[in-house]
Amino acid sequence: MANKNVELMRGEPERAVKKLAIPIMISMILTALYNIVDGIWVAGLGPTAIAGIGFVTPIFMILNGASVGLGNGATSSISRFIGAKNKKMATESATQSLFIFLIASVALTIIFLIIQEPLLKSYGATGQTLKEAIAYATPLFLGLVALMFGNGCSGILRGEGDMKRAMYVVVATVILNASLDPIFIYTCGLGSAGASLATIVSSAISAIIILYWILIKKDTYIDVTLKNFKFNSKLARDILKVGIPSALDMLIMAIAMSIYLIVISLVGGDYGIATFTSGQRLYLFAIMPLTAIGSAVIAVSGSAYGARNGDYLSRAHKFGAKFGLALGTAITLILVIFATPLATIFAYTPETANLVPGIAQYLQLVCPCLILTGIGIPSSFFYQGIGKGIYSLMFTILREILFVVPLIYVFVFILNMDLVGIWLGLCIGRAIASILNYEFARYEIKRTREKFGN
Repeated sequence: MANKNVELMRGEPERAVKKLAIPIMISMILTALYNIVDGIWVAGLGPTAIAGIGFVTPIFMILNGASVGLGNGATSSISRFIGAKNKKMATESATQSLFIFLIASVALTIIFLIIQEPLLKSYGATGQTLKEAIAYATPLFLGLVALMFGNGCSGILRGEGDMKRAMYVVVATVILNASLDPIFIYTCGLGSAGASLATIVSSAISAIIILYWILIKKDTYIDVTLKNFKFNSKLARDILKVGIPSALDMLIMAIAMSIYLIVISLVGGDYGIATFTSGQRLYLFAIMPLTAIGSAVIAVSGSAYGARNGDYLSRAHKFGAKFGLALGTAITLILVIFATPLATIFAYTPETANLVPGIAQYLQLVCPCLILTGIGIPSSFFYQGIGKGIYSLMFTILREILFVVPLIYVFVFILNMDLVGIWLGLCIGRAIASILNYEFARYEIKRTREKFGN
């Protein structure tokens, strides 16, 4: 099975991106259901709980981004060694990745447990909203090791093209999460904390299963053994040169999100926060298929780069962008046309029904950027595949900080467009940055092909 996955990565890039993207897509959509399901159950706790969880969103993005980013670093490093037909180094890269996941999870757990309350207060959380935010955040921090190894080990499997088994694990854990949510939130009376606890328990199950495959069953292409482990600084740097910028992508997103929350709180209060939080859940859910295409591009472009095949490198990126453009267009049409019924999912109680128009407006004004995001995301993941994660980080900063934030400022504080101005700034800024991202990726491919001579 593993060898077939490796051969797929080394074969026709269009077929590889398509076949690898589909199981990743299913996995990511199901993973995104964690947030959707949490939102549905938490909605029954009222607007204060919804707003409280909304304040945790940027922090969770940092944590999730760190785990996914380090997993992407593992994917890139392993796939490049596989492309170069160096199984020994691919295995060693996976081993070093596990060590990095452990150190990162311990460090981040300590840091965020210490800073959670002042950080939430800096976003504007006060009173009962602050209590709800802390109740939701604390289990996430305490269970960070589960989140880190769940996402990180999935990155190891992706590095060797083994996407299907990661998908099977996600199916099982999503079902578990959906089952535990009402039990922890209502039956056990844990409220907001129950929602995050269900997510952590589910992530732990995912991590345990994948670690069993890698370390005990040993039916992966790589052959990891922890006996006589020695830290390899050179390999660690190879993983982290993609993993750190990829993780920082989410840190930048979290910083940007913090700015958005502050402005939204000033303009729209708890109503604006609850509207944004609910709409953002659907936006993040919708972006998952595009991210899946990007994840496939990491593995395929990494393999092509390791094999020094410039033609395959170019074709992998171009097909990923075309695939993303088509899918982004389809997703946008669904979200815009069905905005009101989709908004009702997160505002189904009498206390939250007034949120429906605001959530629908968010979807109709923000989500059209997904069309061009479909070419931007595969471009960012392409940089990670070839080991140049710093370019991906550069475009995240360009998109969220240098384009979106100034546009929001103009629309809100100069043109007095209130929440509508924030939504338009998000859409227009992200669309412009995606176009520039794609063009730069094509330029980088041209330079690489000249270096490879093909």
